[in-house]
Order: sequence, then C-alpha cells, then structure tokens
Amino acid sequence: MQMMRESWTDERLNDLNGRVSDGFARVDADIRELRGDIKSLQRMMVQGFITMSAVMATGFVGLAGLIAF
Repeated sequence: MQMMRESWTDERLNDLNGRVSDGFARVDADIRELRGDIKSLQRMMVQGFITMSAVMATGFVGLAGLIAF
C-alpha cells in the first residue's frame, strides 16, 4: 500500500486540477450525446404513436363500415 504524502506541491495540485477538469469535460460530452439519443428516441416514439393511432382509426372505420352494411 502506498504511503500518503503529507503535503501537496503546487505542481501536483495543478496536475490534479487538470485531470479533474478533463474528467468533467468527458462527462459533459457523454451527457450531451445521451441527450441527443433521447431526443431521437422520443421522436421515434411519437411517430410510432401517430402511426398506430392512424392504423387503429382506419380499422375502426372499416369495421364500422362492415357492420353498417
């Protein structure tokens, strides 16, 4: 097990700050990508709902037409 150092030098703190900033930048990029994926999924779900509604309405109209005759 590695011993912890008693003090942090400015160079080590700057290095840690850079690594933390890089990590947050990667997380931010990943979140932005996920938001794009969710928007496209939501768009596909809305299109599917509209399509299914139109098919159901057509079926009901057709069924009503068969019953009426």
